[in-house]
Amino acid sequence: MYHFTAIVTVLALMLYFYMAVRVAQARARFGVKAPAVTGNLDFERTYRVQVNTLEWLPIFLPALWLFAIYVSDAIAALIGIVWIAGRAMYMVSYAKAAEKRGPGFGIQALAASTLLVGALVAILWRMLHG
Repeated sequence: MYHFTAIVTVLALMLYFYMAVRVAQARARFGVKAPAVTGNLDFERTYRVQVNTLEWLPIFLPALWLFAIYVSDAIAALIGIVWIAGRAMYMVSYAKAAEKRGPGFGIQALAASTLLVGALVAILWRMLHG
């Protein structure tokens, strides 16, 4: 069973849901009516955090699960927590200023890359060595 990875998956989705709520709140606060996505820089940064996270979820989630299946549930979950922390850091720093988003982005990109490459290596290893 992959209990730790399942918990991290739910936590990642909860963070994404929170980001979506923040976008809705920012629309109301800054008067940006749907379907517009421009018009206020504070809104645009909030929106970009959500969209960028959405762009990373199809990389992160399959890599997380493949790593859990082929390497370790616990290690996948730990790396997944790092990804979530990086995304949260990205959200907070990007809301302040676009140029501050780099460290959080780097942390989550490194975590996702570790899961992705780790899963690929483990799958290839099993294919070659049974």
